[in-house]
Amino acid sequence: MKMDSVTSLKSKIESENPVLMVDQLNVALGDLVLAKDMSFCLEAGKIHVIIGPNGTGKSTLLKALFGDIKRQSGDIYLPDIKLTKRSLAEWRKRFGYMPQDIRLDVGLSVLEVVLLGQLDALSFRLEDNMIQDALVALNDIGLVHLAHRDVSTLSGGQCQMVLFAQALMRQPKILMLDEPVSALDLHFQHVLLEHLAEKTKKEGWITLLVLHDLNLSAQYADNLLVLKDGNLVSQGHPNQVLTAKMVQDVYKIKAEIISDSSGMPFVRTIRQTEPQYRHINDDLMPQKKVATGV
Repeated sequence: MKMDSVTSLKSKIESENPVLMVDQLNVALGDLVLAKDMSFCLEAGKIHVIIGPNGTGKSTLLKALFGDIKRQSGDIYLPDIKLTKRSLAEWRKRFGYMPQDIRLDVGLSVLEVVLLGQLDALSFRLEDNMIQDALVALNDIGLVHLAHRDVSTLSGGQCQMVLFAQALMRQPKILMLDEPVSALDLHFQHVLLEHLAEKTKKEGWITLLVLHDLNLSAQYADNLLVLKDGNLVSQGHPNQVLTAKMVQDVYKIKAEIISDSSGMPFVRTIRQTEPQYRHINDDLMPQKKVATGV
C-alpha cells in the first residue's frame, strides 16, 4: 500500500472502531529482509488474510505486530496505544494470538487449557461464568464433548481447535492466527473459519490470519495481503487480488482463475509438463562408480 493511502486512513484513528496501523515497517534477521518499508491498515470487523510463498515473512509479520520480534524501523499503533518496549505488556492485552506449532504436552484437561485464555483474570477460585464461557466456546466449535479429556490424548487437529477456543476466551480486540487450519479436515476448516467470520463481524475484531490455501482465502477474506520476499506486493479484496498473473509472479506456477457459484474467484493450478521443478544439484546426487580395466 502506498503511503498516501495510509495517510488518508489515519483519520480513522480517532474513530470508535479500532484500526491497526503499520507505517514503514522494516524487519531483518542478519542479511535476510523479512519486511521492507511495509505500510498498511487493518480495519475492524473484517478478516484480513496474509498469503505468499514459504519463507517470505508471513509468520514474521505476525510476530512483529505482537511485539515478539525486533523492528529495525517503523511504527505500529492502535487508536489509543503505540507499540514500544514500555507499552509491550499493555499492548499484548489487546491480542488473541495463536502461533504455529504450539505443543500441548501438559497435564491439563481441554477445559483447563481453554480457561488459560483468561489467565489475567484467573484466581484461586474459578467463577461460574468463566467456566460457562469456556464451555460455550467449546460448544461453538463442536468440541464440548471433549471438555474433560486430557489434551495430550487429542489429535493435532483437535489441539488446533482447542487453542482457537483459548484465543477467543481472551476477548481480543485483535485476533491473529498463524495457519489455524493446517491440521484440520475439510469440515473443521469451515467450522473454524465460519465461526471466526461471525465473531469478527459481531464483536468488531481486527482479525489477521496466515493461510496457504488460496481458495479458502478467497472465500473468507475481506482483505488479502500478498507477501513476496518481505514486500507487500498486493492488497485488496480477493476479486481484485487473485489473478493468474499474481499467482504466476508470486508462486511461480500457472493457474486459471474462475468464478464459483457465489461469484468468488477459484484458483485452479495447471500442472506443469516440463521438469522445471525437479532440478537437483549434481553435487548432491550419488556418483556412479566407473568400472576400470586392469
